[in-house]
Formats: sequence, C-alpha cells, structure tokens
Amino acid sequence: MSGAEGRFLEVVRAGPLTTVQDEGRPGHAHLGVPRSGALDRPAAALANRLVGNEPADAALETTVGGVAVRAGSDCLVAVTGGQARITVDGRAAGWGLATLVRRGEVLDVGPAISGVRSYVAVDGGVAVPPTLGSRSADVLSALGPAPLRDGDRLPIGTSRAPGVALDFDPWPEPSDPLVIRLRLGPRDDWLTAAGLDVLRSATFSASSLSNRVALRLEGPSLGRRVIGELPSEGIVLGAVQVPTDGRPLVFLADHPTTGGYPVVGVVDEADLPACAQAGPGVAVRFHVVPNRSGYGSSP
Repeated sequence: MSGAEGRFLEVVRAGPLTTVQDEGRPGHAHLGVPRSGALDRPAAALANRLVGNEPADAALETTVGGVAVRAGSDCLVAVTGGQARITVDGRAAGWGLATLVRRGEVLDVGPAISGVRSYVAVDGGVAVPPTLGSRSADVLSALGPAPLRDGDRLPIGTSRAPGVALDFDPWPEPSDPLVIRLRLGPRDDWLTAAGLDVLRSATFSASSLSNRVALRLEGPSLGRRVIGELPSEGIVLGAVQVPTDGRPLVFLADHPTTGGYPVVGVVDEADLPACAQAGPGVAVRFHVVPNRSGYGSSP
C-alpha cells in the first residue's frame, strides 16, 4: 500500500512521542530485530476497524501528550486506547467513534486522561514505506519511520470501506492495582525463597522511566540467590528481567532480543496491553499462574 494521490496528514503538534505503528515485524529476532508494533494491539486494531481498515494497517501511537494533525483531504479518523479530549477544528469529537475530518481541518488529540497511549487510525492507513515488512517505528534499533515531528507529512492509502460506529465503550476501567499474570521461568531459581515471596506478594508501582522497551517497576528489591550474571541469552515479549538492583521490569514490543540479566518469568501476552497503558505511579502486582510447556511468547 502506498499513499493515494492527495491524501496525507500534516503534523501540527507531534507531542512528546508519537510514532507510526502496525502489527510489527515478528520473526526477525535471529537478526537482532525486535518485534516492535503497537504496544496496545487491541486498541490499535479497534481504531483500524472503526475506519474500515485491516487490523494490520498502520496507525499513530501517541504517548501521554497526544498529537494534532491537519487533513490533506476528507478522511475518516478514530481514536482509541488511552482516553483524551478530542476535537476537530475546536469542535468536540468522540472517543472510539469514526469521525469525518474535512480537508484542512485539524484533529487534536489532547493529553491522556486515562492510560498512557492513544491510537489514531485514518481510513486507508498511514502509508509510510515499510522496513522489513512493517511500517512500525522501533525506538530501540531506530528501524522504520522516525518519531513524528512538527511539519511532517504522512501519506495515507486509499480508503477501502466505510467505518463501523460503536454505540458503547468496550474498554473496562483499569484495575487498581493492575494485576498481571506471570508464568515463572526459566531463571526463577536465581531468586531466593524470600525474593520469590516478594515477587508473588508485593505491590510495585510503574516507573516514570518506562517506555516502549519496558515497563519498569519501582518497589521492593527481589533477593538474588545467584549473584553473578549469565551470558546473554534470548529474550521474548513479556519477559520479566531482574537487573542488579533487584527491581523487575517487563519487556514490551521494542525489547532487545538478548539480555544478560536473569528472566524469572514471562507475563501473559493478553496482559501486555494493560502494561502499555500503566502510567507513572500505577500500582502493579504479579499473579503467578501454572506454567505451560516452554515459556513466553514468540520473539
């Protein structure tokens, strides 16, 4: 898909970190390339469905501060994920609804009111050139399009179908605390018995240092039985790694493909969208569930 003639979005306000994201580029971990893609994939898929796109089409992912874009032609847009104040040329617009934006009008997605990341889909999808089969921006390896800057012009593909309007909000309120399911392994035996008890029972909080690479947690340190480090080994999406300070982190879509700190467990992939929406200070707890064969998800 390439941009249709005359169809584009002009970036008026890029926000602190707005990137182009699709479903990512899985299957390249052996080359040292992370999966990347939208951190909250269900939210991105819903935004695409609302404007008649395929789930794999590229959309915009904002971080905390939102984004404002001017339409180069009439287009349908939808905003999902973290809720925010949405306007079109100053007129209030709905969250989770397909909205017509006329040529020259500005869609403004304000700072997130709940959650961290909002998703902006436009009919036809954002049609920047793909890299390794994906239009996703990878902030760790700098693959794909650069984060948006004021004045950027983003090509849009040809619209394929009318959007689907929703008459209800399908997203539950965030849990407090956020409870994420964890399967132990392969290095949980590197923790002391007390360290495992802390992992199972403590309440952590999301750090302001969290990003697309990892949800970093603040709180009690996990005691290590094995003090030394190990040779770098493969890391999967959702891996919970324990660095030398003993405070766990949950790897997200732009995670490195290898790492030298012990991975003590892997978060259920279904819980990763909630991890992506956990803002600074949000309380986080782990719920340990029985292991399946192997560990984690595909790289």
